Amino acid sequence: MDFRGFVISFLVFSYFAAGCYGVTLSSLQMTLKVTAFSPLGHDLKAGEDDLTLKWELDSKFPSGIDSSYKTVKLKLCYGRESQEGRPWRKTVDDLKKDKTCQHTIVQRPYSPTNNSFVWTVERDIALGKYFVRAYVYNDQQIVVAYGQNTGDAALLDLYHIIPITGRHASIDVASICFSVFSVVSLVGFFYMESRKTRTVLQK
Repeated sequence: MDFRGFVISFLVFSYFAAGCYGVTLSSLQMTLKVTAFSPLGHDLKAGEDDLTLKWELDSKFPSGIDSSYKTVKLKLCYGRESQEGRPWRKTVDDLKKDKTCQHTIVQRPYSPTNNSFVWTVERDIALGKYFVRAYVYNDQQIVVAYGQNTGDAALLDLYHIIPITGRHASIDVASICFSVFSVVSLVGFFYMESRKTRTVLQK
């Protein structure tokens, strides 16, 4: 085998090996700066409140480092506290096996600056503490870099999302009214029965 054939074989092997073993988070550079902001603070209600997201290339990295960047996908990720005792949310270094970030927020073509998105917390988001991570993909849809709104998902900038209960105030009011009506009806029934009994006994 000549040198050219060896190089081609090596590249093909490397490509399939990467596909088999996947990309690890620890092997990626955190080249994006990601921020998340809500005027309501860090407690957000699912289905109601908004989170403003911004991302850009970190200026500390040299020009051209993003030459292979094609797509950015922002995801909502479980903080460590919300992973404890829940293996279906477990963090794994291999991104193909990782279950930290299960909710896609938005996907956009890559741009180094002026990226923002206002996201209304989706109604199906479960109770928990979350952070936001951005994955950067090349033209082969392989993750090549990332960024997140916290340096440590356990400590900083976690958002506490409160799920919807599926009940409205009108339903609560109606249930209270029916309960009161049931009690009053029951008391009235016993009163009428007792009067009938007394009438029969008097006769």
